[in-house]
Amino acid sequence: MSFMLKDISLIIGLFSTAMLNAQTELKVNTVFIPMGIYNVGIEKPVNSKISLQAEVFVSPWKSFLGKNLQIYMGTMEGRYYFKETGNKWYVGTYLSMAAFNLQKWNYWSKTTVEDENGIPELLPDGSVRLTERYQKGLAFIWGISAGYHFVLDKKWGLDVFAGAGFTQSLYKGYFEDNNERYDGAKKWNKSGEVLPTRAGVMLTYKLE
Repeated sequence: MSFMLKDISLIIGLFSTAMLNAQTELKVNTVFIPMGIYNVGIEKPVNSKISLQAEVFVSPWKSFLGKNLQIYMGTMEGRYYFKETGNKWYVGTYLSMAAFNLQKWNYWSKTTVEDENGIPELLPDGSVRLTERYQKGLAFIWGISAGYHFVLDKKWGLDVFAGAGFTQSLYKGYFEDNNERYDGAKKWNKSGEVLPTRAGVMLTYKLE
């Protein structure tokens, strides 16, 4: 809950600042709204070809289709437009920081729990213990993005984009059935990998 309140406060603060600036665009990602996931942004031109964008991504789901899917992420992105700011093709680079409680795709299926000797654990009824696993932690991302900004009229537009980046994560792994650690580590695990980390279709509204 505290995470969500902080995110809402950040969104309100960013929007209030944006209201004071002409040419600023407010954005909402239409792809995630039907799932109850919120990705909103503010883009501000720096000059005729370069802009800065701030985003917040909030997935509040402790359980989504039976899987952990809580993500609270903030992103800052710099964009270069080949024609002019807010029009047609652009490339960008971004930095993101996220707090998460989720299940990686390769942990969605139940697997056997083994003891330290590699022997399957048995439940009181004699059956083999099977469970899914989930991860909680922080992620830091540096990435590269590209997209196309459609101008619909003087106020409205569509921003179609995607990005992938190097993700460095600090996390702890847990069994789904009893919420105890499965990884054997006392502190944080670390992982680094290149992943797609953002995409969507933003409905945009220009303030003038």
